[in-house]
Amino acid sequence: MTETTLTLEGGRVADAAPAARRHFRVNAWFGLLPFLAFLFLFLLLPTWGVVKKAFTNAQGEFSTAAMSDAFTGERQAFYGSLKVSFVSALLGVVFGTLIAYAAATATRPRWLRPLVAAFSGVAANMGGIILAFLFFTLLGRQGLGTKLIADGLGYDLYKTSWFDITGFWGWVTVYLYFQIPLMVLVTLPSIDGLKPAWREASSNLGGTTWTYWRRVGLPVLTPAMLGGFLLLFANAFSAYATVYALNTQSNVLPVKISFGLRNDVGGRTTAPYALATWMIIVIAITMAGYLLLRKRAERWQAT
Repeated sequence: MTETTLTLEGGRVADAAPAARRHFRVNAWFGLLPFLAFLFLFLLLPTWGVVKKAFTNAQGEFSTAAMSDAFTGERQAFYGSLKVSFVSALLGVVFGTLIAYAAATATRPRWLRPLVAAFSGVAANMGGIILAFLFFTLLGRQGLGTKLIADGLGYDLYKTSWFDITGFWGWVTVYLYFQIPLMVLVTLPSIDGLKPAWREASSNLGGTTWTYWRRVGLPVLTPAMLGGFLLLFANAFSAYATVYALNTQSNVLPVKISFGLRNDVGGRTTAPYALATWMIIVIAITMAGYLLLRKRAERWQAT
């Protein structure tokens, strides 16, 4: 039983609880002020500066020419970024969901799920030069893994036409190191939302395992899987340090933006800002879709 404070106002008994709740909400907003200031200074303000330069010509007038020229002039960079993001996100969804389901449903050993969750939390935030160096030492031309595969299986990765650590499938392989763990973290709560009673009800009604997954399991997991795909897509689309460390001549948007900014000594061109604005647009649309799908997926977790 909760206790409510009563006060006497003008001869009437008034409830002081609403005033206390309002006071709590005001204090909560004060606590958010440092975060909002950080968000404004390091996200909103730089984004506004980039977008403003992308829509301004050399005379300081509003113009969409830079946006149009950036899209047509760097079409291959757009295609490269979209391709590596789509493939790595798709493979990340498949393998990440399978690993998450195995970790969530395994009863033995008990330490398996905490271990998978802890490793996923670390690996999902790892990238950049360190990750690229690790894969160079593992799957580079003189890497340990490359030598073991060549000596043990008699298969030389670099005598094939499809694999190169600095090429497309090399990027995808490196990206999967943080894409799969991120998908594991995204999918685990949704898999926990699959109630054992649903499978029992399906079995009691004569349904097979395939029937359960087709009618119950996959429809419940689909919003989380689609949302995870969009999240992984945005994660790969905006990655810069890892792909740049693998190949400084990579034909992808983040590298093109970096090259344009480093070589624009006088600050006269708006091309890199236009490319960055296109990236912001793509990521904003992707993340909006992720949030909508995530909200739909959370409906099953709350039941």
